[in-house]
Amino acid sequence: MINKVILIGNLGRDPEIRRFENGGIVARFSLATNENYKDKNGEWQTETQWHDISCWRGLAERAERELRKGRLVYVEGKLSHRKYVDKNQIERYATEVVAEVIRTLDKPMDRPAPGSPDDAPAPPSTEHWAPPAEEPDDLPF
Repeated sequence: MINKVILIGNLGRDPEIRRFENGGIVARFSLATNENYKDKNGEWQTETQWHDISCWRGLAERAERELRKGRLVYVEGKLSHRKYVDKNQIERYATEVVAEVIRTLDKPMDRPAPGSPDDAPAPPSTEHWAPPAEEPDDLPF
């Protein structure tokens, strides 16, 4: 079975960060994706879809450091549905993308001008989810 979501869009707000007593951290933000089409009158229309994104642990820490409202990002993850009880004891449902990979696609806003001595390329991000390494077996094939 496959549960995979890939989105490219702009952050609708700065990530909201929550830290837990056990040291865990989660970042949540909204992502806007746009679709352009011609309507029946031949005029171009833009339809915006909003997606709720969450990420955990190291990816959440990176989101806190690097992501800001308006940034263009690539998000890869899985679709998740959850049920919770709000502060008024009302049962609510949420659908969100749990991010496993996040890559910024635009230049950071505080990056030095192109060609300046401080304009060194940033190393590619390696912080993303990966399956646990498998133990080697002793089978002869």
